[in-house]
Amino acid sequence: MAMRVGVQIHPQHTTFAQMRDAWVEAEQLGADTIFTWDHFFPLYGPPEGEHFECLATLAALAAATSRAQVGVLVVCNSYRNPELLADAHRTIDHISGGRTILGIGAGWFQRDYDEYGYEFGTAAERLRALARDLPRIRERIGRLNPGPLGPMPILIGGSGPKVTLRLVAEHAQMWHGFGDADVYRAKAALLAEHCARVGRDPMEIEHTWGLASTTDRLIDHADDLHVAGVNQLIVGVGGGPDGYDLSELRELLAWRDAVNG
Repeated sequence: MAMRVGVQIHPQHTTFAQMRDAWVEAEQLGADTIFTWDHFFPLYGPPEGEHFECLATLAALAAATSRAQVGVLVVCNSYRNPELLADAHRTIDHISGGRTILGIGAGWFQRDYDEYGYEFGTAAERLRALARDLPRIRERIGRLNPGPLGPMPILIGGSGPKVTLRLVAEHAQMWHGFGDADVYRAKAALLAEHCARVGRDPMEIEHTWGLASTTDRLIDHADDLHVAGVNQLIVGVGGGPDGYDLSELRELLAWRDAVNG
């Protein structure tokens, strides 16, 4: 599998026009995937700063681009009815011309829940809800008319060893996690065990990876993660008064091209 590079354009501390410009620039640079995220408030910086909702943002991202795959890294399962979530992504897949990824996770940012009136509960409860809803999402996708225009792969974000990685083995075509190469190797080995239990080849699942740190540089870990078996690196880029600095994305894309020959 050829190495790929994507970018998550953080929908905060910027204007919508600057965010749209960053999507267009990222695609022109050659990014394979472009993502937003699913929160209602900034995750860092001024907590009351500018921020935009994800599904409307994803639809605009789909319309503003023409080549890169697009998605949310990741949608919070708690915020929406699973059938609606499937339908919205199917519609956005048609807007994108068949380039949409359905990225999903169990949710974790308590402020989102508290301020928008969702029950936060426990991590175990949120994971049980994700396990319940993934089959509903897949079933609804199969019943929609028209269906998705493209493959619309399911990407599951998270690396919990008992539940999340089992759900990846059962449902996902893509898996995303965070950490250095040692963390990746340990999590990938656990995922392979879950795949073996359900009779699935782990190589069928694209392994995408990033860093949780906002100060560490993904490019500095790229070689180690590639050798360890990661298929795609996704760099997060934050907004500001002057828009987005895509310099690390440029470095990663040059690195990707060299690795792929």
